[in-house]
Amino acid sequence: MSNAPIPTPHNGAGANDFAKTVLMPGDPLRAKYIADTYLENPKQVNAVRNMFGYTGTYKGKEISVMGSGMGIPSIGIYSYELFHFYDVDNIIRIGSAGGLQDHLKLMDVVVAMGACTNSNYAAQYGLPGTFAPIADYGLMSRAIEAAKAQGTNVVVGNVLSSDVFYNADSSVNDRWKSMGVLAVEMEAAALYMNAAKAGKNALCLLTISDHIYSGEELSAEERQLGFGKMMEIALELA
Repeated sequence: MSNAPIPTPHNGAGANDFAKTVLMPGDPLRAKYIADTYLENPKQVNAVRNMFGYTGTYKGKEISVMGSGMGIPSIGIYSYELFHFYDVDNIIRIGSAGGLQDHLKLMDVVVAMGACTNSNYAAQYGLPGTFAPIADYGLMSRAIEAAKAQGTNVVVGNVLSSDVFYNADSSVNDRWKSMGVLAVEMEAAALYMNAAKAGKNALCLLTISDHIYSGEELSAEERQLGFGKMMEIALELA
């Protein structure tokens, strides 16, 4: 536990308000939905900047859920504070992603074994090379087993954490696709780097909400409420 002041400028929770495992959807309203739908006796522990956070129990085990916001800078702040200031051990990102590979369909669940990135986030560590952000194997293997028990097929592999949503380079997705990258999202690489530096554990689970090449996409309401399989896999990791 850090000696940094709690609450922080971004988190109004007290020192013991978060469970050891935190689920992090990007959308704070999705965090509220998970708390209201799945958690027993949920307590709101953060509302600073409307980045809602809750702690409750799931099948008798304490677990928290909090929004991360969009993009690497946002999840970089929130996950850093949870790991370093609130003594959280495990963060599971549960988010949406755009499919790149042809075999991926809407609502498929992707387990991000690794996270490529076009971000400069790793520059802060001064490494003499390129860092490869990867998931914690223990969390990943448990998630895959939970999916099997649930009867949900998951796709495991590499994703791209991009700093750019509207990219001026119209051919960039083709190049990532050619390297076998499954899907594109905007947060996992920073989460994995923060976990590695802190000696903690992280995993990213994604539901395909749109496909870059087919043009299919879910509605905003479907994105917020329709990711039940992914949410239930993540909840089993408490």
